[in-house]
This record gives sequence, structure tokens and C-alpha cells, in this order.
Amino acid sequence: MPAARESLLDAASTALTRRPWSAVRMVDVAAAAGVSRQTLYNEFGSKDGLARALVRREADGYLAGVDRALTGHSDPRERLTAAAEWITASARGNALVRALLTGFWSERLPAPGLAAVVSGSAVPAQRRADGPLPSPADFVALVRDRAVAVLAGTGIPGQATAELARSCELVVRLALSCVAAPPPGDGVTDLVRGALHRHTAVP
Repeated sequence: MPAARESLLDAASTALTRRPWSAVRMVDVAAAAGVSRQTLYNEFGSKDGLARALVRREADGYLAGVDRALTGHSDPRERLTAAAEWITASARGNALVRALLTGFWSERLPAPGLAAVVSGSAVPAQRRADGPLPSPADFVALVRDRAVAVLAGTGIPGQATAELARSCELVVRLALSCVAAPPPGDGVTDLVRGALHRHTAVP
């Protein structure tokens, strides 16, 4: 029941903007989505299952945004700059994404463990949500590897690819530093462009 699942996740996300996760009630989430409480439990199993699914959706949405940023320009440096801008903008606009990227979870947020949990769910999407969730270090590697895959041509020698990976990781870590300590104005753009100007691994 994908449509009901998305409606329930939307309702949970909206509820989270209004009150702490500890005060979000399953019955209210179900009512806001226009489904029965039983449907909610059938999809997620429990409130913890709903939390894991919500966090998984935000993680997937963040990575999809990275992919869009990396393919939205023809110039490799602009692709990395756009990815860095997305990282900071998505963290600024979404408390769950910010917590996923930094590892700092406020009391208002659900904070499911990153390790996989036992899942008996018949719902494939929930079984995936019950699997391991990415850590901040995982996100650095995931974005770095996506950038390398987009920017590296075929047949590049191993050393060149390693240098490119270091440059891509530098951009990711610069962006994350701007999440923790936001610079004024277009600070992230200027930082990334300056760093790329000095790192020749990115063409």
C-alpha cells in the first residue's frame, strides 16, 4: 500500500514540525493520513518502525538530491559545488537530515539506532527501513563515491581516481563543516570553488 505509506510518512513528518517525537501519537498520524490505526501498524509495526521508515525516507531523499546536483551541470567543478550547496541547504531545511549528517539528535527528534533491527514485516519497504541506517561517516563515503562515479571517465589510472576521490571527499567535508558552523552569504560556494581551484584532480 505505497500511497498509504507515503501519506503516513507525510503525516508523521508534519506532526514532527509541530511537536517533539515523544508527543507524536500513532492515532493522530493515522487520522491525519486518513487511514485506520491498524493500517499504520500493518505498515510500520510500531512507533519505532515508523521512526526508522521516516529517517530512511529522509536519507534516501537527501542522496537523491545529491545525485541531481551532481548531474545538473556539465562542468565538473560546478557539479561538486552544486552538491556542496545541496548538502548545506538540505541540512539547513530539514532537522532529520541535519541529525543524520552530524550525528547530533535533539530531544525533539526520533533517534533510531543505526544498527539493523529484527524485522518480521511483510512490507518490503519496512524491511529495508529496519535494516542498518547510514552513519555520518557512511554519508561522507556515499556522497564521495557518487561524485567519483559521475566525474571519473573510463580507463582513468588508479592513482588519478584516488586523487579525485580525495578532492571529492574534501568538498563533502567542507560542506559538512558549513552545516556545523554556517558561513555568511555564499560561504560554502566560495569555500568549495577556492578548494577546487587548488586541487587539480578535478578537471
